[in-house]
Amino acid sequence: MTGATAGGAVALRLHEIEKSFGQTRALKGVSFEVKGGEIHALLGGNGSGKSTLVKILAGVYNADGGSIEVRGHRLRAEATTPAAAQALGLRFVHQQPSTFPDMSVAENLSLGRGFETGVGRNIRWRTVRARARAVLDRFGIDADPGQPLGALGAAEQTMVEIARALQDQEGESDDILVLDEPTASLPAPEVKILLDALRRYAADGQTIVYVTHRLEEVLAVADRVTVLRDGDHIATVPCEGLTHDALVELIVGRSVDSVFPESGGERHKNVALEVRGLRGGPVTGVDLTVRSGEIVGLAGLVGSGRSSLLRMIFGDLRPDAGVLELDGAVIAPRTPLQAMNAGIAYVPETRSDAAFADMTLAENLSAASVPSYWRGGRLHSRAERADTLRLIEAFAVKAAGPGIAFGTLSGGNQQKAILGRWLRRDPRVLLLDEPTHGVDVGARIEIYATIRRAVDAGAAVLVASSDFEELAGLCDRVAVISGGRIVAEAKGAELGSDRLQQLAYTNGGEQ
Repeated sequence: MTGATAGGAVALRLHEIEKSFGQTRALKGVSFEVKGGEIHALLGGNGSGKSTLVKILAGVYNADGGSIEVRGHRLRAEATTPAAAQALGLRFVHQQPSTFPDMSVAENLSLGRGFETGVGRNIRWRTVRARARAVLDRFGIDADPGQPLGALGAAEQTMVEIARALQDQEGESDDILVLDEPTASLPAPEVKILLDALRRYAADGQTIVYVTHRLEEVLAVADRVTVLRDGDHIATVPCEGLTHDALVELIVGRSVDSVFPESGGERHKNVALEVRGLRGGPVTGVDLTVRSGEIVGLAGLVGSGRSSLLRMIFGDLRPDAGVLELDGAVIAPRTPLQAMNAGIAYVPETRSDAAFADMTLAENLSAASVPSYWRGGRLHSRAERADTLRLIEAFAVKAAGPGIAFGTLSGGNQQKAILGRWLRRDPRVLLLDEPTHGVDVGARIEIYATIRRAVDAGAAVLVASSDFEELAGLCDRVAVISGGRIVAEAKGAELGSDRLQQLAYTNGGEQ
């Protein structure tokens, strides 16, 4: 933490921000202040209003009422536009990068503000690179202006994006930097690099609003935290002395004994899925078993082959060699449909690969079970609707109704619906790739409970995740994959996030 907030002047003040969408009140008079030079975390679960508030700040949405004030300059929240937000000094770095890895660092820094030009509008490259060098030095980024941005590490690329957003502020720290899930796609070492940089910026007086689902990062780096729930401002509190459990309780609105559900105990007997000598693409030879009533995790760095392994089992990638057995019988699914018919389900890493955003919630929930509604040459929509209502309740999907467009749901509710789509088929084997990526803690708790219920009913689950804490808390045992093969396994007393991280980052524990 920066410790910069004691007695600090108010840099950003939000007063009575209101926003409704039809009959839904997304923000109910939200007011709070951000002090100069602090890292201020903004948290909230599904439907909390957090994303709506950020979009109002950015000028994407107009509020119905209230005001925004930056260092004494006030704007009616109904009149926000991207240009007005820019003029106020609000700067944004969004979750999806807006940089270009094939272009140079200097070119990326010049995008948006323009290139220095001379006679005939020719770009003065020496001046462009010199200015870029000064910006890099100012923000402590170890990079050459002429090298491709993609040659930098993921954290450094994010830091370049931050530097681009702040490079033209009149004072050294006058602008307000809003970071929306900046570490969502970063591995652990890169997260540390970025958080260390944010601490330096805040220590130099930079005000940062930090939006994230990763509570451990909030407790590590933030000075204060504001929590929204169901459109209401719940609390703005210092992070000093705040525990993880207390923060979870503020977000979800109830006491939570544990984020992860209790395991059903040692009852794993019959082998449901057996993988022998599987090879293809980045997978160089995997041997693995998953038993009924067991959750097995796959830990590995980017490029380790963990996602490709799941896709091969699901028939989405063709292996070069190897054997798959389901309940002792050899299977060779060449398509996802064949895998589905065998009793295998798969939730992919990228939610957009599983969601039909323009279709309704009902259509998304029934997408893997459409034939069951076709009888007599017609679709029985009444049965589909009845099943949808049952599934919405069973999987705690918060939605206005089954006819709502799927793309309008929050990420957590989309993920719960996608999981429900597959679990309604009672799969023998459930393959999960990053099942809670970009999902808030409340939705995480519900997703973990859903997975554990499926396992208690006899399903076998294989889950790949870059979140070592998730793997340690959710799984019965974890296999470490490196170079396309299983190189280590952790279970029992060894099954901790620190140990998993150590195994993954030391060549899969070969040392």
